[in-house]
Amino acid sequence: MATNLAIDENLLKTAKNIANLKTKKETVNLALKEFIQRREQIKIIELFGTVEYDEDYDYKKQRD
Repeated sequence: MATNLAIDENLLKTAKNIANLKTKKETVNLALKEFIQRREQIKIIELFGTVEYDEDYDYKKQRD
């Protein structure tokens, strides 16, 4: 999909150098992938402490 975007050249150049990538396309695709992964991790972290566990559950019994 061809898309025209006005991207800050300094940001793009810095990201490209840090990631040691050759093209702008590779840089943008990697940045989007990492952005999505980070946001999904945040959603999982927000779930911490929200699950109620059964106090009587014996996880060691499941090992047998």
